[in-house]
Amino acid sequence: MARNSSKKAQGCNSQKHRSVIPTTWSKEKALRMSNLPVSNMPYTPMMSKKEIGVRRAWQDAGYLPMKDMPDVTVTSLGRKFIVPKEVHPPQPITILQRAILREVMKTDRVLDMGTGSGVNAILAASKSSDVIAVDVNSFAVKCAKSNAKLNKVSSRVKVLESDLFENVSGKFDLIIFDPPFRWFKPRDLRERGTVDENFRSLRKFFKEVRKYLAPSGRILICYGMTGDLNYFQYLLKKSKFKAKVLNEKKLIRNGRKWMYYSYRLTSD
Repeated sequence: MARNSSKKAQGCNSQKHRSVIPTTWSKEKALRMSNLPVSNMPYTPMMSKKEIGVRRAWQDAGYLPMKDMPDVTVTSLGRKFIVPKEVHPPQPITILQRAILREVMKTDRVLDMGTGSGVNAILAASKSSDVIAVDVNSFAVKCAKSNAKLNKVSSRVKVLESDLFENVSGKFDLIIFDPPFRWFKPRDLRERGTVDENFRSLRKFFKEVRKYLAPSGRILICYGMTGDLNYFQYLLKKSKFKAKVLNEKKLIRNGRKWMYYSYRLTSD
């Protein structure tokens, strides 16, 4: 994958990045919803029932073979990760990880939200010596600590158990979030790494993140078409962050093209 994204991918104003309102909403409901805070807005999928079914089938196809899988060892961007069965392992789509390696500066105070196996925090620690990693899953907290030690950055990464910002304090120059793409109810701890029921965590993240962002701070976040990309773009618009697509990746599955994007969000 090229390090520099194409000119077409540099902003969120193209047709494929347009924020939309679900066609199932009346004009009156759309107006009413647009005036609600994102955190109070009930989630409505911004796609057809057929497309919801496609994503449900995709989720099941990924979950069922892994449900009883034992601990795994994964290599990502030259780093080794040992991941227990209760934690979702790093995935091969590395556009966010490559963005981290380009974006993190030595002087940054970094927060890795939903750290999982610790992959993003460990990559950030290759540049910064002040990285906080958090996860609501206690198994993920232990896993990230172990992997930080395995990759010789444990002195640069502090791992905390926290539901989003619950146990986080202070301001950060860079906040990293690789959120679950789908809105279904998780069936176990591992699946919680890929689904976020009714996007409760994603909505709360956008509601609270500004309080923890330093002046001129940045957010790195990844999202793709295998989730509800229209809704994600809707949240971006409501949040009033300036969004830039840093890079993208194409996946072909069952003859269909699926795009994934990494974004940099800023307040100005």
